[in-house]
Amino acid sequence: MTNLFPNGRWDATAFFEHLTATNRLAKSEQFTFCQVSGLDGFEEALDNMQQSLAFVCVSDIANGFTELNNTPRTRRVKTVFMAMRHKIDDMKARNTCMDTMRELFRQFMSLLILEKTKLEQQCIYLDPRISFNEIDRYFFSGCACAFFQIAVDVYTDLRYNADEWE
Repeated sequence: MTNLFPNGRWDATAFFEHLTATNRLAKSEQFTFCQVSGLDGFEEALDNMQQSLAFVCVSDIANGFTELNNTPRTRRVKTVFMAMRHKIDDMKARNTCMDTMRELFRQFMSLLILEKTKLEQQCIYLDPRISFNEIDRYFFSGCACAFFQIAVDVYTDLRYNADEWE
């Protein structure tokens, strides 16, 4: 696996790309990994639409905040999208896709819980609550879609450094 801690940060994109490439269910269902820019930015996924039936997409943008109390830390929230193509207006096929994505999420979380220990050794902390959200059937025509978000906290050195100021 590539270095998941460049510059003391966890590389969620590399992590989920590795999971997508090595997970048996993801491989059997032909999930393609893509990097996207938020919910509206499925450019890479759309480019692959003709060749791929299923996607795991990690957003390259993150929401977050810096906490100033006690131990300063910065929180970044990464979003991971899943989508599977199915026949339009075939609710049975959509439900089958949703079941597959729910199971893939479970399998990803089974490895993420092991990763959590490695992250904590690097002073990187995952919020233990990770929700799985299903998107209604009209969002991405012909695809069942879902997403989950992972909040990551990292210690932030906020000590004043006079050399940074005039």
